[in-house]
Amino acid sequence: MSIIHNIFFFIVAIGVLVTFHEFGHYWVARKVGVKVLRFSVGFGKPLFKWTRKTIEGDDIEYVVAAIPLGGYVKMLDEREGDVPDSERKRAFNNQTIGARAAIVVAGPAFNFILAIFLYWIVFILGTTVDRAFVGETETDSIAASAGFEVQDEVLSVGEEKIHSWNEFRLEILDQGLDGGALAIRVRATDGHEYTRALDLGDMRLLEKEGDIFKHLGFSQWWPTLKAEIGGVVEGSPAEKAGLQKGDVILEADGKEITDWLSLVESIRNKPNKSMSFNVLRDNINIVYNVVPGSRKTDDGDQGFIGAYQHIPEEVRQQLITRLEYSTFEAIPKAIEKTWDMSTLTLRVLWKMVTGEAALSNISGPITIATYAGVTASIGLVSFISFLAVISVSLGVLNLLPVPMLDGGHLFYYLIEVIKGSPVSEAFELRGQQVGMAILAVLMSVAIFNDIQRLVQ
Repeated sequence: MSIIHNIFFFIVAIGVLVTFHEFGHYWVARKVGVKVLRFSVGFGKPLFKWTRKTIEGDDIEYVVAAIPLGGYVKMLDEREGDVPDSERKRAFNNQTIGARAAIVVAGPAFNFILAIFLYWIVFILGTTVDRAFVGETETDSIAASAGFEVQDEVLSVGEEKIHSWNEFRLEILDQGLDGGALAIRVRATDGHEYTRALDLGDMRLLEKEGDIFKHLGFSQWWPTLKAEIGGVVEGSPAEKAGLQKGDVILEADGKEITDWLSLVESIRNKPNKSMSFNVLRDNINIVYNVVPGSRKTDDGDQGFIGAYQHIPEEVRQQLITRLEYSTFEAIPKAIEKTWDMSTLTLRVLWKMVTGEAALSNISGPITIATYAGVTASIGLVSFISFLAVISVSLGVLNLLPVPMLDGGHLFYYLIEVIKGSPVSEAFELRGQQVGMAILAVLMSVAIFNDIQRLVQ
């Protein structure tokens, strides 16, 4: 997948989210009578700009700027320049605390509204998901101690019903973030339902880096299938070697390949080393030399060839289901999903502040751009889901009481209510300096994590 592809969809994603956020400030400002001077998506040198006259007779400048990492709404304000006496009542600083707070909170609020709308679209369009079948658990792991058996299908975690493997992962994180015991309802291979008690004790799921499910000992169940190629990635080692859809790998370096997992294991062990594949194609045996690529993982360098497995239709019917809701059913589902993601995001952030979650969980623009490109490649529903998640994160982050963010301004207004007068300009300036320092540190950590992920 090209860098240009990722950058394009990153700009699309950020453009949509920032525009909606700033439109919240803009819309409420005009509703309460504040004069808006400029609406900008992006920072820095303007790429496009135009002026439009409003029904109030104001000329508002609209700008699309070169750096697509934010935006702003410039309003009439006596603290930023001279204001004619005739327009003083329309200056932002002369509004009531309630009006100013409404303008500030509107940005994050519109991000939550956008998330609800996006999730609503996702639930209406429907998504194809992997059913939550548990595979073989790691010996002496928490999952093994709970008694999970191969091909257990997870039905619920606590009171929350589970429809997919991803929902199972999310609920384990949500309900197990503080440790404790989780009651997990499963349907075993004998057709009966059982409750497995997953005892996390005082374990903090986000303290360690890496996949939390791996730490718990879980794996996703997948049936044993022959090593038949379902397709190859463009430009991959598999394509370069001449492998095609429908090829069945019989041997790798003289070793019999009985299933897809044994093929994957053979390839993983030989990054950048030439391998000889005995391939069955149209009932003819052909030998191909393949040089697996190499990628870094937590377990060291591993080989890959860029081919994916063929899944027979009857297996798909067993492992995959479709989630879809009617127009009206999707509304409460979308609201609930937005609320759940918002509270989980806030809790994870708090865990980072208290040191109970690793800072490696912070992602920056490179990771976001990568996921934007990946989800766009998968399909429209995946990209919309990605936008919803980022919109929730943007809304939560902007409500944090950090100077420079919307939550910081709301904190100033709270102080103003308590003391009966606005905070001093010196206090606000010092707050901006602290806020910039905090954001700079967070951005540095995020970019460092992004680079680490790229290297891996």
